[in-house]
Formats: sequence, C-alpha cells, structure tokens
Amino acid sequence: MGNVALIIRVMPESPEVDLDALKGEIKSVLPGVQQIVEEPIGFGLKALKLVVVVTDQGGETDSVEEKLGGLKGVERAEIVNLP
Repeated sequence: MGNVALIIRVMPESPEVDLDALKGEIKSVLPGVQQIVEEPIGFGLKALKLVVVVTDQGGETDSVEEKLGGLKGVERAEIVNLP
C-alpha cells in the first residue's frame, strides 16, 4: 500500500470566513496536510488549495472530501488533481 498526494480546493461560504481559523481546523482534521495556499477567486473571495497525502486505500479520497465539507464555513471541497 502506498501514498498519494491530492490537490484539493476548499471553497469558503463567503469572503467573511476567517481563513486562518479554517486552516487550523483543516490541519486538525487532516494530519496529512502538507501545504495550504490561498487562491484569489474574485470579489474578495479566496479559496484554499491543499496538498494532502493519503494512503491509496479505496474510499480514502471520499473520506477527505467529507471531512472538509463538514467543517464550519466550508461551502464545498473538491479534488482538483488526483495522480
């Protein structure tokens, strides 16, 4: 069993979401987070782009999306690159 690096875009519900607090919550629910970068979307809204390392076990990617989508202030989380 190996590891895979996922690139995930996390969209906040609004520009008023505290991104620093959200980054802290993300790191607490996903220990495999390697990097978090803010990505400007428009009209003051910024998405968070994450690099997360997970095992290549089946269902792991769905679990990551569910954990991120369940955080307060997150509108949606989607995998944008899965090697």
